[in-house]
Amino acid sequence: MSASRRSGTTDELGPDGPEPGGAELLAALLDGMDAALCAFDADGVVTHWNREAERILGWSAAEAVGRRGFAGWAVRTADAGEVESRLLSAMEAQGRQVHEFALLTKDGGRVLVRTQSAAVRGGDGKPAGLYCAFSEVHAQIDLERSIALSEALFENASWGVVLVDADLRPAVANEHAARALGMGRTALLGRPLGELLGQGVEELESALSHVLAEGAPPAPAEMWLSVQASESGEPERRCWRSGFLRLASPLAEEPVPLGVAWLFLDVTEAKQTEQEAAQLRFRSQQLHRAARAAGECEDPIEAATVQLDFALAGFADHALIDLVAGTGSAGAAAGDEGPVRLIRVAATPAGAPGPCLPVAKAGLPVRYLEGHPAPQCVDRVGSVRTSAGTAPPERAREWAAARQWPEDSVHALCAVLRSRGRTLGVVTFLRSASRTQFERADATYAESVAARVAASLDLAEVLGAE
Repeated sequence: MSASRRSGTTDELGPDGPEPGGAELLAALLDGMDAALCAFDADGVVTHWNREAERILGWSAAEAVGRRGFAGWAVRTADAGEVESRLLSAMEAQGRQVHEFALLTKDGGRVLVRTQSAAVRGGDGKPAGLYCAFSEVHAQIDLERSIALSEALFENASWGVVLVDADLRPAVANEHAARALGMGRTALLGRPLGELLGQGVEELESALSHVLAEGAPPAPAEMWLSVQASESGEPERRCWRSGFLRLASPLAEEPVPLGVAWLFLDVTEAKQTEQEAAQLRFRSQQLHRAARAAGECEDPIEAATVQLDFALAGFADHALIDLVAGTGSAGAAAGDEGPVRLIRVAATPAGAPGPCLPVAKAGLPVRYLEGHPAPQCVDRVGSVRTSAGTAPPERAREWAAARQWPEDSVHALCAVLRSRGRTLGVVTFLRSASRTQFERADATYAESVAARVAASLDLAEVLGAE
């Protein structure tokens, strides 16, 4: 038997006969197809039968080629007339015809297949036969489901979907992801992630590289990322719950990574609410513990410093207590005339963290410059926040030194000390560059601490007067 016959082909490749190697090339092409394929001449005789058709039905090319129609071997005799009429109708129709019917396997089983058939026309334009490509219906449905799922994800998904290539650049993105990244779907394609994201981009790139090398992680990861192109013009920090899937080509003998599918959902509001609730619980517990510890102190000054020690946990790095200079040990009514003079009475160590302790009572006012937040706090009878921002370390140290604060201070919050309708002084909380700036919620907490500290200091003044 010739090579062309063994592979299910004929030698009728052209009017002048086959070109050298043409039959072998055609056989290789047919046998390499993922779909089963057979062909019929104008009389309905099988002329081609590839390996995928043999795999699905079990009939070899030698057994199939040369048979007339499917009757008696690939189709039940009772169904043969209908099946063949539907197949052969493709020779007279325009375009492809799609049908579904059951074929018989060599061992007697039945397989439901979906076929696509079309006419093969000769040089005169008249039908010379037809080809029929078929696959198992369940495999076709699986393929259609995969395509439909892909299209739905990239069009209608309510979470972001970005396909990142092996170079860690977006290759495809859906509308949700484009909105989250602040630019159009086509504008972000092919751009480095560093141009799209700011803070956290290294963590994301590390995760993508890990997935390419090792596969998908077992659970989603929550990542805080700042988007470069936000509506406000400033990088916007968001928390995205992210899942990753490694994509590999199904056509390669060995898995070849095509990239990573990055799916994410913005959970910033929920995460912030969760963090705020946890922070509120912790601070409430700290106030409770501080009140119990202060109640065991015989010295009211010690009780005031104990309150600050508990307040500093997770809140600030340093704390200072300045009292208004006036008659007695401390204290002055709000609204006294003349510039405010403040005397340092307690502070945490300027270097390594430590407890808040009373300072030597020299009785000399602290030399605060005009516009210093501590005197402002007393004048306004309200909290004052200030920060060195993103100044270089040298400038930040100069900024702190000019305000009589430890040199590592970058953010400050001053809260007024009030008791019995009088302004006693001010408590200052300081943070280093490793912490964020003080916010409104921090000021509320500081005012709660200041009220308790002021009560202890007021008691100390009353006892001192006696």
